[in-house]
Amino acid sequence: MHFRIAALMAPLLAVPAFAAPTAEEIESATYDGGALPDGQSAITFVTQVLLDRAGVSPGIIDGYSGGMTETATRAFEMREGLEADGVMDEDVWEALSGPDAGAITQSYTITQDDASGLVGGIPQDYAERAEMDALAYTSVPEKLAERFHMDEDVLRNMNPGAAFQPGETITVAAPGDRMEGTVARIEIDVPAGRLRAFDTNDEILTDYPVAVGSEDNPSPSGTHEVKAVAYEPNYTYDPDENFQQGDNDEMLILPPGPNNPIGGTWIDLTEPTYGIHGTPEPSSLFDAQSHGCVRMTNWDADELGRMVEQGATVEFLR
Repeated sequence: MHFRIAALMAPLLAVPAFAAPTAEEIESATYDGGALPDGQSAITFVTQVLLDRAGVSPGIIDGYSGGMTETATRAFEMREGLEADGVMDEDVWEALSGPDAGAITQSYTITQDDASGLVGGIPQDYAERAEMDALAYTSVPEKLAERFHMDEDVLRNMNPGAAFQPGETITVAAPGDRMEGTVARIEIDVPAGRLRAFDTNDEILTDYPVAVGSEDNPSPSGTHEVKAVAYEPNYTYDPDENFQQGDNDEMLILPPGPNNPIGGTWIDLTEPTYGIHGTPEPSSLFDAQSHGCVRMTNWDADELGRMVEQGATVEFLR
């Protein structure tokens, strides 16, 4: 992903709503042994929340097994010294403190701020996007789903009949608090689709799912360094360096916002034009490759950006 970044230095694949677990099913879910059920289930939703609390991101909390849940389970097993097969078992459940997890969901009252700064929609055409003031959230559910690391359709399903208006109390996931610490070294495990962040003692601090480049647009190789971190970056589309988007054959500057092509955070690398960044489509991480950069959920990229040191090494493992 060859991007030019100019930043303000400051802070779709739909899941069928009818299949999503309800809040009651999630709170009453119990682990009875064995692998997680295929498809979408309440116990997988619980597992994803526990992984998130443990500092091993499952990506989007949607209740689906496989994919990012499997790689997160394997990453947790590796960190804890368990058999790293990516399969839930009694040892993993105990290490996640499953028996003592407490509430998996929580109540949240929507504020006026939650309903502010929204836009009516995000056009597909980059030329139209360039005319907008911000590529902001398009709805309260979209904004709150990202805040609580959730799939938007799952959030809606957990709150049937909700209007998502200020003053309304809804049910949301209760993920982990923002991780804190200093990231001195990063490994990008390209085959696994995971990013491991190490602290100053070279211990794994946290682990995230990522999308990396394809054969046509590969991610870098070797070891690089973090050059800078930008929050709320804009995005320069240059068809001479990037991919061709629609009929746009001239350079365009797309405004900041979570629905910007690089999300809300850009971690610039010393390898020119490459970086680690967010995404407007968190559910697509394991379904679509990047244009060469390392793509994360917006909340994971924001968390990593606030911990990583300038000069931290970034090694691509293949």
